[in-house]
Amino acid sequence: MRTFAHTEFKGLLMPKQEKGKSHPIRPVSKRPPGWCKYQPEEVEALIVKLAKEGNTPSRIGTILRDQYAVPLAKPITGKRVIKILQENQLAPSFPEDLASLLKKAESLALHLEKNKTDLYNKRALQLIEAKIHKLSRYYRHEGILPQNWKYEAKIASIT
Repeated sequence: MRTFAHTEFKGLLMPKQEKGKSHPIRPVSKRPPGWCKYQPEEVEALIVKLAKEGNTPSRIGTILRDQYAVPLAKPITGKRVIKILQENQLAPSFPEDLASLLKKAESLALHLEKNKTDLYNKRALQLIEAKIHKLSRYYRHEGILPQNWKYEAKIASIT
């Protein structure tokens, strides 16, 4: 009997992923590691200090990991970084992931105004705008964005 290096994916045969298995893995335990000597109050003070310096929540997490050896804030403090920022009135008014997608769509729209025949980036803008619509629908449902918030598609104005 022959075996194939394929996996079944919704009725289709897809090639099996055999390469590229290296990736970062988050800590398995929900408890803070024994080598992390920070107290919850210290970590919260660090997060507030870094936010006052103008860092985004994801950048705060990266700085805590790389410079202060805090693997994750939640096991130590019991709260996520954004929750700590909200308690201290330092949270961004707009969700960070949606803001970065809007920025990316804006820069691609400017590029497409200069290069009208760039079909690859036209498709990329369509994909980015689809992500924006999906995320905005989620944030409106969760009450983070107002119900009347609407994204005006740039791809429609370019074509």
